[in-house]
Amino acid sequence: MESNLEVWKLSHQLVLSIYKITENYPKYEQFGLVSQIRRSAVSIPTNIIEGQARQYRKEFIQFLYIAKGSLEETNYHLLLSKDLGFISEQTYQELSEICTRIKMMLYKLIKSMQTDR
Repeated sequence: MESNLEVWKLSHQLVLSIYKITENYPKYEQFGLVSQIRRSAVSIPTNIIEGQARQYRKEFIQFLYIAKGSLEETNYHLLLSKDLGFISEQTYQELSEICTRIKMMLYKLIKSMQTDR
């Protein structure tokens, strides 16, 4: 199932990138940071698409807020990954910029849903 929302598409691409970079993390992090960052990243598009499938606008907005929280968690995991030396500064900057774009898109979508009645 795919969403036609650009924010969903971009967050799906973020998940694919996260999965790719975490393949190179140390094996001892498989059940630690790798699991955490993958789970928080996957939660972003999952909550967007689940909210979109809901019957009521208020529910959709709530799921968008959950996606926003998961995005912030993912962004922190990326910072931690950089500080621990698991990803380069450049990779961190690229993925952090994508997170910022998603954050702005979520903000705009939430605001439009709240005012478009």
